[in-house]
Amino acid sequence: MLILSSPLFIFFAGLFGLIIGSFLNVVIARVPIMMERRWRQECLATFPDAGIDAPDEQRFDLCLPASHCPACKQTIRWYDNLPLFSWLVLKGRCRHCQHAISKRYPLVELTSAMLCMLPAWLIPSSAWAIAVMGASLTLLALTLIDWETLLLPDQLTLPLMWAGIGLALTGISPVTLSESVIGAMVGYVSLWSLFWAFKLTTGKEGMGYGDFKLFAALGAWVGWQALPLLILVASLSGAIVGALLLRQQRKSLQHAFAFGPFIAVAGWLSLLWGDSLLYWYLSQILGVR
Repeated sequence: MLILSSPLFIFFAGLFGLIIGSFLNVVIARVPIMMERRWRQECLATFPDAGIDAPDEQRFDLCLPASHCPACKQTIRWYDNLPLFSWLVLKGRCRHCQHAISKRYPLVELTSAMLCMLPAWLIPSSAWAIAVMGASLTLLALTLIDWETLLLPDQLTLPLMWAGIGLALTGISPVTLSESVIGAMVGYVSLWSLFWAFKLTTGKEGMGYGDFKLFAALGAWVGWQALPLLILVASLSGAIVGALLLRQQRKSLQHAFAFGPFIAVAGWLSLLWGDSLLYWYLSQILGVR
């Protein structure tokens, strides 16, 4: 039996993260395409005379088609698809056509490993540590999908929310069931209210509905008490990074950028160091001892 926070437990957590990280690369790449194909099908069924191009009828999901090189279309064999190891052995190039393989793939796998090793090391409850690993990996997928496409898929945000409530119901989560349910409700309604206040004031949409669902999901995991600090961290980091990106890319303030990654990072920090962050905030900012 593994001892909590033992080197063996942390090692296997990292190995698990590497393996799941390889699958996350598929999720990040394919889920937005799957969403677009479904939207096209729904639009075509509702507006058959609108001239909407029908999606390819070939099966496309997380299983098929098999992983292949985007340049030569050659199917990637299992021994060339081992997390991190294969990329290093192949020196970041396709075995068949020598086309460069994006560095994002090994970086996602390494990040996934770290996101699993940290809870295994820091959290004094094996069941909760494993749950936080799952939440961390989901937040990583949501972060990269939103950053690249400005989409936060319901297929990820809603199961994340129900998982948080379920963990509270079973007593695995450190927050109570009432705190989790209220956290989900307050998380959604608070950003929904900000959305409509901003839209009614300016006539523009300041965020998407996916942000509401992600914030609700995090409220279910950390409880309603952590939400003010969470949104403060997300807003400040988003404002700083957004301003730097707009300045670097020489774009106006009208340019849209993803807010979900900052909510996700703030939520992840709260999952691991929520009590410490809240204590620091109350003591340093508000003067509470």
